[in-house]
Amino acid sequence: MQKVVIGCAGAFFGLALAALGFYPAAAADAIKIGLIMCYSGQFADTATQMDNAIKLFMKQNGDTVAGRKIELIRKDTGGIAPDVAKRLAQEVIVRDHADILGGWILTPNALAGGDVSAQARKFMVVMNAATSIITTKSPYMARTSSTTPQLNYTLGTWAAKNGIKKVYTMVSNYGPGIDAETWFQKGFKDAGGQIVGSVRFPVDNPDFSAFVQRAKDVSPDAIYIWVPGGAQPAAVGKALAERGIDTNKTRILGQDALASETALKSMGDGALGIITVSNYDFNHQSKLNAAFVKAYNADYHRNPDFFSIGGYDGMHLIYAALKKTGGKTDGEDLIAAAKGMSWESPRGPMSIDPQTRDIVQTVYIRKVEKVGNELLNVDIDAVPNVKDPGHAAK
Repeated sequence: MQKVVIGCAGAFFGLALAALGFYPAAAADAIKIGLIMCYSGQFADTATQMDNAIKLFMKQNGDTVAGRKIELIRKDTGGIAPDVAKRLAQEVIVRDHADILGGWILTPNALAGGDVSAQARKFMVVMNAATSIITTKSPYMARTSSTTPQLNYTLGTWAAKNGIKKVYTMVSNYGPGIDAETWFQKGFKDAGGQIVGSVRFPVDNPDFSAFVQRAKDVSPDAIYIWVPGGAQPAAVGKALAERGIDTNKTRILGQDALASETALKSMGDGALGIITVSNYDFNHQSKLNAAFVKAYNADYHRNPDFFSIGGYDGMHLIYAALKKTGGKTDGEDLIAAAKGMSWESPRGPMSIDPQTRDIVQTVYIRKVEKVGNELLNVDIDAVPNVKDPGHAAK
C-alpha cells in the first residue's frame, strides 16, 4: 500500500517521518494547528466556548504569524476517549501534517496526546485539562488553563486564614473530584484548619439532600462541594435550601463550576453567598477583560468562561512562540520560546513556568452577590503568581 496507515508500527514510522521533516516542502507554507477537542457529546459546549475564543483571537490578531499563514484542523474525540484522542493526534500529524497540537479539554485525552507529542517532538498546548501530571507526559507541552491543585490548595489555605476552622467536604467520586478534595484538604490543614468529615458521591448523583444533611449534622463552619457542572449545581442549591443552610452562618465553598453563569441562573437567589475559586470569570474587573467580553459577546452573543480564556491564551502563547522562533515550528524551538513567556491576559498577569512548562497566574476568590438584578461572581480576594503545588509534590 502506498498510503500511510495509522496504527501500531505504521504510526511509529509515520510519526518518525513527521518529526524528521520528511514531508513535502509545500506543507511548510502554512503552519497547521491540530485542535483535538470534544466537538460533539456532553462536552460539546465546552469545546464551543474554547473554539469561539480561538477564533476571536485570530480575528483580532490576524491569521498570519512570522509571514506564515495559520491553518486550524479540528478533530472531534466525542468525549472522554483517550484511544480516539491518541489516534486523532497521530492522524493530524501524519496525514494532515500538523505542526502544533492544541485544545485538550479532558485529562485522559490530554495524557494520551502527550505520548504523541513526545514521540513526534511536536509543540502541544493544553488549553483546559487540569490534572498536574499532564505536562510531565511530553517535554514539548505547555498549559494555559489552570490546575486542580492550583485552585483548590489556594482555596483551602485562604479559608483557614479567613476565620474558617472546621470544614466538611463532599465531592464527586471520580478523578477530578478526588483531586480537588485532596488538594483543598491539604491546603486547609496546612494552614491550620480541621476536616470534620467527608463524603464522596456518584458522578451522576441527582439528589444531594442526604449528603447535605450529613454535613449539617456535624455543624461545620463551612461545607466544601465539588461537582463537575451540568445540572448538578442546581441540585446542590436545591438541597442546601431544603436543609436550611444559611450561607451567612455556614459558608459554602467550591471550585468555579459550582457558581458558573449557567449554575447561577438555575439556582437563583439560593446561590447568594457561595464562595468559589477560579482563574477567570467574565465579571473580572479590568479594562482588558471588559474589551474581551465585549468582543466575545458581539461575535457569539454570550459571555466567555474559563474554557474560553484557556483557548484565547493558548493561541496567544502559540502566536508569541512562533514570533520568537521566526516561524520555525520545530518542537524544541517552540517549547524553548514558550518557557518563561509572560503576558497580560483578560484574566490578569500570567506566565509559563520555565521548569514545569505549567501556568503561573493570579487565583481569584469570588463570592456570589446580587449586582442590580443579576447574580454575579464578585472578586473578594486575589492571590498572585500561584504555581501548581502538584509539581512540588511529585
